[in-house]
Order: sequence, then C-alpha cells, then structure tokens
Amino acid sequence: MLSAYQQFFTGRPTTEIARDLLGRFVRYDGPDGMTGGYIVETEAYLGENDSASHAFNGRRTGYSESLYGQPGDIYLYQIRGHYCFDIVVQDEDEPQGILLRAIEPAVGVDLMTAHRKMTGVNVTNGPGKLVQALGIHSRDLDGQPMESSPLRVELDRAKIPREIITSARIGVNMRGKDGAKPQRFTVAGNPYVSGMRKREMDLNKHGWKD
Repeated sequence: MLSAYQQFFTGRPTTEIARDLLGRFVRYDGPDGMTGGYIVETEAYLGENDSASHAFNGRRTGYSESLYGQPGDIYLYQIRGHYCFDIVVQDEDEPQGILLRAIEPAVGVDLMTAHRKMTGVNVTNGPGKLVQALGIHSRDLDGQPMESSPLRVELDRAKIPREIITSARIGVNMRGKDGAKPQRFTVAGNPYVSGMRKREMDLNKHGWKD
C-alpha cells in the first residue's frame, strides 16, 4: 500500500506531476548543514517508449535499476561528470521519471554558494549545478525513498508559479522520435531557470504569485 506521499508521484500522467512539482521545496539534510530551494524547472521522461529515457526500448541495467522502483524513489545518476537528481514516478517496474533541472535557493544559501564556488543564478540553474550546490557528491542516495531520505521534496511547502512555460527538453537527442516533444516545464521569468535570458527575467517576484 502506497503512502500519501508516494501517491503524489503516481496515478496521473508524468507530465502533470512534473508541472505540479514546480514551486515545491526540495531540501537536503547534508553532513555540513541543510540546503534547499524551490523547484523552477523540471523535465518528464516517459519510460520505455520515450527515446530520451534511460529505459528506452526496455533498456534495464544495474546502473538504472532504481528507475524501476517505487513512486517517490530517488534516481541519482551521473552524466559527463555531474550528478543529476531524478524522481521515480508511476508504479513499480514502470520506469518513468522527472528530472529536477533547476531550483531557486532558499535555505543554506551561503553553503550552496560555497559548494559551487559561484554566486548568483549559476549556483543552481542546471541539473548538475543544483545537486552540487545541495552538497551531494556521490550516488549514495540512489534508490532511497524520498519520504525517509535526507534528500526529499516537501510537498506541503510551496510557492505558486504565476505562469508555467512548456517546451522541448534540453540536451536530449533531437533526432530521436521524442526529442522535440514538449516535456520541459519552467516557472516563467524565474532567473534560476537554465538558459534564462536576462531580458526575460522577472527580477521582482521571480515568477511567483503573491
């Protein structure tokens, strides 16, 4: 029987869950302190039929095994030397996931800045950046249920986006059959969205409702 927390991550389309995660608070209780922020960018990956998914065409390896786990589990993977935080969604053995691409820092900001050795939006405006900023430097959390993990999304702590923009995912093979599908979701105007142009930034409210 799934907990109420797990139920948030299943029972509806993955794209809907990815949109609903925008504005939710992600936190990490790390060895050197708590870090966290509000999710401003997500991407949905739809499993075995999605050409951009790690599970495309039924591909299943020891490395990606946690993607086949329970809804709300952590799939922490490494790409080009950077760790990325993906949330397992849908039922067990249905390998769909949501990549957290960017967050707006809110807790432990000085610590996040120190982890990244950078300031401003470059601290967390990308999937590898946000994981490094949180203070995660290994795959030790891979496969853990977020509900009992030091890394989790707090579903009851959130901001509300004024507008959500839907677009194609970043860094996927655009020649693949699903490469151009609109499965990336961002908080319009938030400065921490990856690739956000300065002229499009809402520097007053960061794209949040009052």
